[in-house]
Amino acid sequence: MSCAISVLLPVRDAAATLPAALRSLERQTFSDFEILAVDDHSRDGSLEVLRRHARRDGRLRVLQNPGRGLVAALEHARTEASGALLARMDADDVCHPHRLELQAAHLAQNRRLAGTGCRVRLFPRGRLRQGWLRYEQWQNQLVACDDIRRERYVESPLVHPSVMLRAEAVARAGGYRDRDWPEDYDLWLRMLEAGERLDKVPECLLFWRHSPSRASLRDDRYALERHREMKLRFLLDGPLAQVRDLAVWGAGQNGQSWARWLIAAGRRVHFFIDIDPKKIGRYRLGIPVRDPDAARDEGAPFLLGAVGSPGARPLIRQALQRVGRVEERDFLFVQ
Repeated sequence: MSCAISVLLPVRDAAATLPAALRSLERQTFSDFEILAVDDHSRDGSLEVLRRHARRDGRLRVLQNPGRGLVAALEHARTEASGALLARMDADDVCHPHRLELQAAHLAQNRRLAGTGCRVRLFPRGRLRQGWLRYEQWQNQLVACDDIRRERYVESPLVHPSVMLRAEAVARAGGYRDRDWPEDYDLWLRMLEAGERLDKVPECLLFWRHSPSRASLRDDRYALERHREMKLRFLLDGPLAQVRDLAVWGAGQNGQSWARWLIAAGRRVHFFIDIDPKKIGRYRLGIPVRDPDAARDEGAPFLLGAVGSPGARPLIRQALQRVGRVEERDFLFVQ
């Protein structure tokens, strides 16, 4: 029996938080949906929690993961889904009661969108360090399609459990892939590089639990090195496929790392740009460090901005745009 929305809910050892997640779905103001809960070989009673809830709410279908791991669970749920829209949800998060209603309405009004996310709020707040609060702020500033696209190589521009995607768009992209890097970020990059449009409903509709047990903090696939390997691969296959000569804005550790990777991939890094007078005129990795005026040169190569300092990207973007550089054509930002 078909429905409008299929909620993909992988579950593994989440008995403590699963009831709250399910209650938040049960209380949605939009009712035409199913929940495809895939138990990923739980050992803590999560399966029993799901079965009890399914006896009370016929919209919940309990599935068993045929493999082991998140990607296998997501793909199993996706192939079983009957909805034209796929909403993600994690077993330790909580939805706003209007989440499904507002996201579905947004997609109905914007037919060109392949999917939409929403703003999020991390909890419990007492456990959060400044880095996580800055990340939450950055995520919530990315709302329009252009915002998400331009920041796609900085970090994952969408919070996975916050998204609602058109099933046909996910199928076009090939679904979730099991690689040595994050499955959600991999999907966003494939969709964006294929020209799909993704945005966010500008309201906080997901309460995103921060916990030391999160897969993103424990699984090697979500480590910083895996993120960077993935971004480099997509850059080399996409925007930098025909680019052989580059400059890097940022002569610090991050910029030097990107220069090394680019050189190893057969690209030539002509110079670094930096604003630190202690670096300007010197060399890093045998490459000269120049001041920002180097971006004015008519023959300046494609530029990768690799400065991670808070607030630096908007200032660099403005400086490049003032001298006629066009994002995507002449420069991109990475992290």
